[in-house]
Amino acid sequence: MLIQKIGQIGVTVKNLVDAIHFYKEKLGLTLLFQTDNMAFLDCNGLRILLSLPESMEFNHQSSTIYFQVENITAAYEKLKKNEVEVVSEPHLVAKLDSTETWMVFFRDSEGNMHALMSEIEAA
Repeated sequence: MLIQKIGQIGVTVKNLVDAIHFYKEKLGLTLLFQTDNMAFLDCNGLRILLSLPESMEFNHQSSTIYFQVENITAAYEKLKKNEVEVVSEPHLVAKLDSTETWMVFFRDSEGNMHALMSEIEAA
């Protein structure tokens, strides 16, 4: 296979300082290091790159990142407590056999839409 795994996910930002604060303080990710125009954070072994656009070609909102959590309700409450712009309450999006996939959508400091997801055993 040509592709082994995802090495990092890039998120284009307009304000690097605000974005670092959001991902570090509100989502609890670890800041690995930063430069004048980018920052690298760790999400349980997956690197998240926050960067100012290199050119107009890259000046757009990013793809949706789905952050896996164990307890969707507790994570949702933590987002609200951290004053994150939450777009939806925890809701069931799919059920496959005995596994349910639940999600909560929210916006980061740059307006990018992301989600929390939790896969649980159906009751």
